[in-house]
Amino acid sequence: MLRPALVENGAIGLACVLLGLMAGFFCTYTFNVNPALLKVDGPTYAIVQSLLNQNVRHAAFFVCFFGAGVAPIAAAVVNFKHWKEASVWLVAVAGIAYIAGVVVFTREVNLPLNAYTESWTPSNVPTDWDATRNKWNEASAIRVNVSLFSLVCCLVALVLRASGRREVNPSIEATS
Repeated sequence: MLRPALVENGAIGLACVLLGLMAGFFCTYTFNVNPALLKVDGPTYAIVQSLLNQNVRHAAFFVCFFGAGVAPIAAAVVNFKHWKEASVWLVAVAGIAYIAGVVVFTREVNLPLNAYTESWTPSNVPTDWDATRNKWNEASAIRVNVSLFSLVCCLVALVLRASGRREVNPSIEATS
């Protein structure tokens, strides 16, 4: 039989793994792929960016992308009996930030830019192709910051829980 603490800490650990994978993905893209694409012409950018967007559409990516939002929320629920502890709230904040700042932001900003880029004919890119690339790169940088913030929140929560420290939110304690 699984011990409750193992399940609780394991849920936070799983959230950390998924958030770490996505933060790594976004960092790789922002700090390696995007700078490389700044050095190519419009037709090359249209081809490569379209291929990158198409090739990221697979089950493993979707599990990590959406799982990184669901797992922290699930971990907060699993740990909610410890609601006075900072770790529960850190995990919840990690999930909410990731969902709003990565999942929703991607839907509202990156996906429309992807669709626009994929509509281009490489031999006849629009005159705003470089402005579109710059907008996409700026949006990518936002996702890096949000995913890293979420990961740090979740890692701190895991360290607090695994170390046995029961950090209590003073404002909650005062009202109890």
